[in-house]
Amino acid sequence: MDLDIICENLRKGSEELALQNADKKNRSLNAVAKALDTHREEIISANKIDIENGRSNGMSESLIDRLMLDNKRIDSIIESLKNVISQTDPIGEETSGWKTPNGLTIRQVRVPLGVIAIIYESRPNVTVDAFALAYKSGNSILLRGSASAYNSNKAIVKIIKESLSSVANNIGISSAIELVEVKEHDHSDVDQILNAVGKIDVCLPRGGKKLIQNVVSNARVPVIETGSGVCHLFVDESAQLEKAVNIAENAKIQRPSVCNAIECIIVHKNISDEFLPLMAARFANRVKFHADEKSYAILEKSVPKEILFKACEEDFGNEYLDYECCVKVVEDINEAISYINSHNTKHSESIITESRINARLFQSKIDASCVYVNASTRFTDGGEFGFGAELGISTQKLHARGPMGIKALTTTKYLIDGDGQIR
Repeated sequence: MDLDIICENLRKGSEELALQNADKKNRSLNAVAKALDTHREEIISANKIDIENGRSNGMSESLIDRLMLDNKRIDSIIESLKNVISQTDPIGEETSGWKTPNGLTIRQVRVPLGVIAIIYESRPNVTVDAFALAYKSGNSILLRGSASAYNSNKAIVKIIKESLSSVANNIGISSAIELVEVKEHDHSDVDQILNAVGKIDVCLPRGGKKLIQNVVSNARVPVIETGSGVCHLFVDESAQLEKAVNIAENAKIQRPSVCNAIECIIVHKNISDEFLPLMAARFANRVKFHADEKSYAILEKSVPKEILFKACEEDFGNEYLDYECCVKVVEDINEAISYINSHNTKHSESIITESRINARLFQSKIDASCVYVNASTRFTDGGEFGFGAELGISTQKLHARGPMGIKALTTTKYLIDGDGQIR
């Protein structure tokens, strides 16, 4: 990989893109949406190769689910792209402005970041989401997907670049997107990206804990840290139990391989004897439980031994990404908050409660990008938040936090107009 040439082309692409208005960018993105629809069989065929390779390499079915594309998911990808098109273009937005006593007019305006790199695992839908958000916000993007999704990503990027090249009046900027050629067990290209100072303006990791830690620890370029999802659900003593069971089932089982699925269920001691059997019945032996001493004593009466384990310390704070989770009984809400803040990844946390005081205490004291009351953590998503798509869930506290939509891919600069003033 000749990263110098790739980044030089991406820089030129970003400079051209930064000058385009919303109408031109939207026309290009509409062309991409039509092309993805027209060439969906080509995408699905490439994806089938990745799935076959994944299964032959022993990939779990929950991870196969993250990788898989079908017509329904392509429909969803196209819908997300159209939602991005409908978003207000943030570039050029004046965020503040004033006039100084000496007559200078100062305006703070929103501008693109420049050249963005994203290093991500599996999920080929991220390829389209990342491109669309970058393009709409005036940025070019370097995509480094995983080897397991390479055929899918390659087909998608080929379709995107060809559609951009075909837009009337040369409006489309195909140099605004590049895909790194990925080789199995070779991560030298990642090291190059992380050290591309002056060539890449910001890098985003999107994937598991190991990937994110590698990027954060080794990058010399700026990084927006997105988090692995060790998410918790706390069932308070005032919770409506049927509501709590419904939310627990959705947050754990609806799609366990994604970062906003819960990995630990925490229960107030006063309702544990009633809630845990209800939850176990609803889960219907679909989930393995790693239970602390108190919850184990309750669950062993209704859960088969082959899916019930006594938890060790390493189980808590683990991201399973599968039909597996921890269960813990706590004395009160304060213990729950303390436990969550010491074991989470600052992603998404939820409390089920009918106490307004406890709800606000939980939201005030929990350190996470998204804190829910009486709702599933599965809503932590750019599409669900109305952003159309997302580049990732930022778990840091600088620049961006939570689902990253278009504005998260911008920065600001000051434009100062004078009339001969000197200092």
